[in-house]
Amino acid sequence: MTETHGFGGNWTEEKLKRVEKYLKAYATIMNKQNFRFAYIDAFAGTGYIEEKKNKTDDQIFMFQQNDIKEIETYSKGSARIALEIKPEFDKYIFIEKSRKHFTELLKLKEEFKNKEKKIDLINTDANSWIIDLCNNYKWQYNRAVLFLDPYGMQVNWETIKAIANTEAIDLWYLFPFGIGVNRLLQKDAGKMPASWEAKLDSIFGTNEWKEAFYSETQETTLFASETKTVKDTDFNKISKFIVKRLKSIFAGVAKNPLLLRNSKNNPLYLLCFASGSPRGAKTAIKIAQDILKR
Repeated sequence: MTETHGFGGNWTEEKLKRVEKYLKAYATIMNKQNFRFAYIDAFAGTGYIEEKKNKTDDQIFMFQQNDIKEIETYSKGSARIALEIKPEFDKYIFIEKSRKHFTELLKLKEEFKNKEKKIDLINTDANSWIIDLCNNYKWQYNRAVLFLDPYGMQVNWETIKAIANTEAIDLWYLFPFGIGVNRLLQKDAGKMPASWEAKLDSIFGTNEWKEAFYSETQETTLFASETKTVKDTDFNKISKFIVKRLKSIFAGVAKNPLLLRNSKNNPLYLLCFASGSPRGAKTAIKIAQDILKR
């Protein structure tokens, strides 16, 4: 079941509190273990809006100004909150593609001088860097919590799968619910641009969304009967689908992702949680689900 945050603009602060609660619980547990453990923030500045080459693709990522302001507030807080958590993490990794936003992140090393040697700042594309980290790091000795909080639909399923394959990372994922996916799902599937279909395939890691979100209907005109493939979904169906997809690769997934709405009550994201560790998933999911329902 999808939990819903009520009307109002305070979702930025309230959702950060949920991630903060998990980080505190996680750090407390891991300090009693023999693993080294890190906090990884994949869009640690304010995220970035992908550069698009044509007008059609630009329209996918058009946001209201108030949406951008609220998302920026949300993103800016995550890195600082992690650095303030006690007990501390062994490592803090902040990734940001935008040079402008990365420059702002550099100030964290000055602000948190006592943690300067623990902070790694990475100025690159999050997808490629995370995949490389997941595939080449010695995860048998290490654990991590990773926070994916993009502006829109920058995170590919290939990245999500690489995270799951480590069997060592707990993932908090701001899935681009209303701000991305639902806007691409045209009422008439026949009118959907090929680039939009490719983007949905990329974010879900499958084209099964077509069967999940569309159904065929017969329309009778003056001259003939015509079969159309039309949108047949809602936010609850989309939520269940992404949870199902996460369950297909992670050891455990929270069944109650949190629906985040802006100040006008429009849905923006789903705050999802998944745990990659077969041994630790049960405890992680129990903690996360309790935090998500509060």
